[in-house]
Amino acid sequence: MTRLTIALLGAGSMGSAVGRALSASGARVLTTLEGRSAASAARAKDAGMQDASLAELAACDFILSIVPPAVAVQSAERLAPALTQADRKAVFVDCNAISPETAATIARTVDATGAPFVDAAIIGLPSTPKFYLSGPHAARAAVLGDAGLNVRVLDGPIGAASALKMSYAGVTKGLAAIGSAMSLAAMRNGAGDALFDELRESQPELAAWLSSNVPRMPPKAYRWVAEMEEIAAFIGDAYPEHRIYEGAAGLYGRLANDKTATDALIDFFGKRGQ
Repeated sequence: MTRLTIALLGAGSMGSAVGRALSASGARVLTTLEGRSAASAARAKDAGMQDASLAELAACDFILSIVPPAVAVQSAERLAPALTQADRKAVFVDCNAISPETAATIARTVDATGAPFVDAAIIGLPSTPKFYLSGPHAARAAVLGDAGLNVRVLDGPIGAASALKMSYAGVTKGLAAIGSAMSLAAMRNGAGDALFDELRESQPELAAWLSSNVPRMPPKAYRWVAEMEEIAAFIGDAYPEHRIYEGAAGLYGRLANDKTATDALIDFFGKRGQ
C-alpha cells in the first residue's frame, strides 16, 4: 500500500491522539502549528506530526479537520485558497461536532475549491474513536481504515454523519448536563445527599454513569458550549425541545468559569461514587 500523507487540522487531545494512531500505522502526518499554543505544539510533536504550510497540507491525500465546532467553518475557509491552488486535490474530511446545516456550509466552501468533501463524525474517547463517514465521497475515505482508524461508512448523504454525532452527543452530553444541573440545584437546597443516595438505590446504572462521566466534564465544558448550540440548531427552532440544548450550552458556559460549582460536582459524583 502506498504510504498515505494526511493533514490534520487541530492538535487538541482528540486530534493528537488520531495523529499518533496514523503515524504509528506508517502514514505521514502533517499539521499547522501557526498560532497554536506551546502545549498544542508539544502534543503534535509527541504524536509524530510535522509542522507544515497550508500549501503542503492542501497537497496531502486527506485532510482531517478536528477542531472546536465554533471554528470549523473558519478552518475550512482558511485552507480554501490553498486547496483551490493545489494541482492534486486532497479529500477534505470534516470530523467536527457540527449540525448538518453547518456541514453543508463547509461542503460548499470545499466544493468551490474542486476538492471532494466527506462528512464525518467522531464518537468515542481519544483512545478509541470511531469515524462515521457519509456523503458521495465517503467510500474514498474508507482507506483510512488501513491507516489505523476505526472507519464506518454510512449509506447516507452529507449531513448523515453529522446528524448521528448531534443525536449521540445530545443524549450523552445532554444527560451529563441534566445530571449536573439537578445535582447543583439539590445541593443548593439541602437535598444533595438524599438525591445521590436515592439515585444509587433506585437508579444504580444512572448513578454509576454520572459518577464516571460528570467528574471528567469540567475541563471540557468550554468546548461543549458550541456543541450544544449546534445540537439546538440541528433540532430546529420549530421544535420547542431545542431550548433544552440552549440551556445546556448556558450551563456548560457557566461551569467553564465557575470552579466552585465544578468542584462541588466532582465531590458529589466523584468521591461519593467511589
